[in-house]
Amino acid sequence: MPNGETSLFAKLILIGALIGVGQLMVSNERITARKLVGRTILGSAVSLMAGLALLKFDDMPELAVIGVACALGILGSAVIEEYFKRWLDQRLTKKRDENP
Repeated sequence: MPNGETSLFAKLILIGALIGVGQLMVSNERITARKLVGRTILGSAVSLMAGLALLKFDDMPELAVIGVACALGILGSAVIEEYFKRWLDQRLTKKRDENP
């Protein structure tokens, strides 16, 4: 992996981790080590999904990718998971209707 991609990768992980920790801090939940680590991991994983935009738009500026990472981090894993479930259900339903 070239150095530019490595630094973007590290930035996306850091952004997601900070968003995950920030969301935990502003919630009314009791902060435990388990929740802190879990939110950090989830936030990092979700923000890394912004890198998928580079597959479609390979000349996308780094700042735009970071913006997408922030948006995904704020949306959270629950919203993204729900979106993909609906998308998959629609695809499966469409496929079933085409093949009686």
